[in-house]
Amino acid sequence: MTDVAAISRLIEPHAQALGLALVRVKMIGGKSDPTLQVMAERPDTRQLDLSDCETLSRHISEALDEADPIAEAYRLEVSSPGIDRPLTRLADFTDWAGHEARVRLAEPIDGRKQFDGTISGADGDTIRFDITKGGAIAVPFSAIASAKLTLTDALIKATAPLDTEGADRIVQEG
Repeated sequence: MTDVAAISRLIEPHAQALGLALVRVKMIGGKSDPTLQVMAERPDTRQLDLSDCETLSRHISEALDEADPIAEAYRLEVSSPGIDRPLTRLADFTDWAGHEARVRLAEPIDGRKQFDGTISGADGDTIRFDITKGGAIAVPFSAIASAKLTLTDALIKATAPLDTEGADRIVQEG
């Protein structure tokens, strides 16, 4: 079994040295197609461009090759968390307050194991939501198995690129 927490601790200093923050490190694909998925972002823009991905991938590859923490062959996938990003850190729930999310709990609370709602914010380690069907709920951060933002017009507007220079031009090489 791959120790993803140990891998996160191994690669986090490399991300930080590049001015990036890790959003999620996860093994996906099972035995047939093991993939180490690394999501990162620039803390000031919450974005990651292709050159950031390339640079981080090279740094991570070197660190993983040296430490060799994964026994079997695997693929490395480095990416931005995307617009409907996973919410993996306590601060994510403060940063994205006012936006809609889908939340899956480790154990049912009030008979619910999954819900959709608007993030109201965080008080300490407790996350508050206004559930689409059911009113307000407060959930300990530790009880959240997974959460991700829901694609809405408000989210699209909030995550619009800071710089769209050249986005309307097609560049042909060769």
